[in-house]
Amino acid sequence: MEKLLSVVVSVYNEEKALEEFYRETTGVLDTTSWDYELIFVNDGSTDGSLKVLAHLAESDFRAKIVSFSRNFGHEAAMIAGLDYSRGDAIICMDADLQHPPECIPGILKLFEEGYEVINMVRTRNKTAGLIKNITSSGFYWLINHISDVHFEANASDFFAVSRPVAQVLKNNYREKVRFLRGYVQNVGFKKTTMEYEARARVAGESKYSMKKLFVFSLNTILCFSNMPLKLGIYAGIFSALLGLAVMAYTLLTRRGAPSGYATIVVLICFMFAMMFVLIGIIGEYIAILFSELKDRPVYIVERTENIDR
Repeated sequence: MEKLLSVVVSVYNEEKALEEFYRETTGVLDTTSWDYELIFVNDGSTDGSLKVLAHLAESDFRAKIVSFSRNFGHEAAMIAGLDYSRGDAIICMDADLQHPPECIPGILKLFEEGYEVINMVRTRNKTAGLIKNITSSGFYWLINHISDVHFEANASDFFAVSRPVAQVLKNNYREKVRFLRGYVQNVGFKKTTMEYEARARVAGESKYSMKKLFVFSLNTILCFSNMPLKLGIYAGIFSALLGLAVMAYTLLTRRGAPSGYATIVVLICFMFAMMFVLIGIIGEYIAILFSELKDRPVYIVERTENIDR
């Protein structure tokens, strides 16, 4: 029996790239022995992306559309794609062609060898720029040092999982604040990595600003580590040691309390700053708990095309 591959494609304002993505990807898929479906998840695009997708779906029943009622974010789009996929294997990738379709035959070969999780790791990314490459490396260094789980450096949202792994992700990883590529790397099963070189975008600009990347990185750290909560303990120990040092200075110099308005102001500002940082960290954790407690939907689907075909 012919195996079915589901290719999940996150789409947000990619009107100019979609037809080229479709041509390249179907050209590669047609050379394989697998049957396939292309699940385009329209994440509330405000340009003509949905119109282009509708044209593709009309001309090819294997092109399927899941369109959100508004923008819910890239993570929600990938979760929706997994929810609607029917394949024996699922590949998640972006529509801007930075994730090369020519890697698909190699991914399928790894599936046929028995692997169930394939992490795609960038060898280099010339298109990202120096600042993003440095911040990305710093993020992975930090998360690997404060988290109990290990993340592959330069892993991306380009990954592949088998049907059993997809079922685990669909049923057990429904957090409102999530890091899907992190779950994929640490869900277990027989896994491997495959390197690729990120291509330049075929059209348009990156939808991730530095602000969005910072918020995303912060949420990831809070989801995978409780180390920030322990900063209160370390701050308390540091404050106690600082108090002892000031007391020792006072006794040894026999001059009473340390003189100097500037010294007092600096110490007070430092201690209050530390306290507010810790309160802010606790507030971020509470915000995540509040999001989970409200249990609002990860996404809302407005329309679908070809899903039942």
